[in-house]
Amino acid sequence: MKHDTSWKQVGKWYDDIVSKEGHTYHQEVIFPALKKWLSFNDGDSVLDFGCGQGILARQLPEKVSYLGLDLAKPLVQKAKGYSGHKFQVGDATRPLKITKKDFSHAFMILSLQNMEKGEEAVKNGARHLKRGGKLIVILNHPCYRIPRQSSWGVDENKKLQYRRIDRYLSPLEIPIQMHPSKKEKSEKTFSYHNPLSTYVEWMVKAGFSLTRLEEWHSTKTSSGGKAKMENRARKEFPLFLALEGTLTLK
Repeated sequence: MKHDTSWKQVGKWYDDIVSKEGHTYHQEVIFPALKKWLSFNDGDSVLDFGCGQGILARQLPEKVSYLGLDLAKPLVQKAKGYSGHKFQVGDATRPLKITKKDFSHAFMILSLQNMEKGEEAVKNGARHLKRGGKLIVILNHPCYRIPRQSSWGVDENKKLQYRRIDRYLSPLEIPIQMHPSKKEKSEKTFSYHNPLSTYVEWMVKAGFSLTRLEEWHSTKTSSGGKAKMENRARKEFPLFLALEGTLTLK
């Protein structure tokens, strides 16, 4: 069933959380890790799929040109208000109204799992990158962070916190209520779960070689009686999976 997977109906809620500088996880985990990955040359250019409020654009060197694409018009309007970079409304899973075919980098930061036809977005990345260009995909870790299918548990005998996974290999469409505490029906978006092997398959079929993979854990720390087990578990079960594909077939 085809859903409206844009975040236009929850744009204000999402902007309140992420705003101009990004969520805590953007600031403390994702961008610090990416800065260790990336180096840019004069003339490099970035295409940002699911750009939201354009927080990636404000992390890039001035020498790098940037185009942000998002299906949610309210978020694109926010992005334009936050910076002078270029943004446009568009569906990353459909043919793009972009003539440039030689971007040096394409990013999907916490956006691919919100796309019903994610493979088409990966193909679009290949279509608009130059040969040797990089596709960087950041995911909520698909092995450990599956909405409604993963959770924390505590083994009191071993004094350990563990991660419970109820389903993994099956592709899933998962509705996400934005305000579950409200009694009335709240807006919802959809999350699309796929196993890690599927994301790698999409990239390889589109012409990418997988050239880097990292797993990033939360920087938060607990205090109190359960702090030891919680901090240990937090470092053992990563929040995010980062994939880099280099376009070898064009």
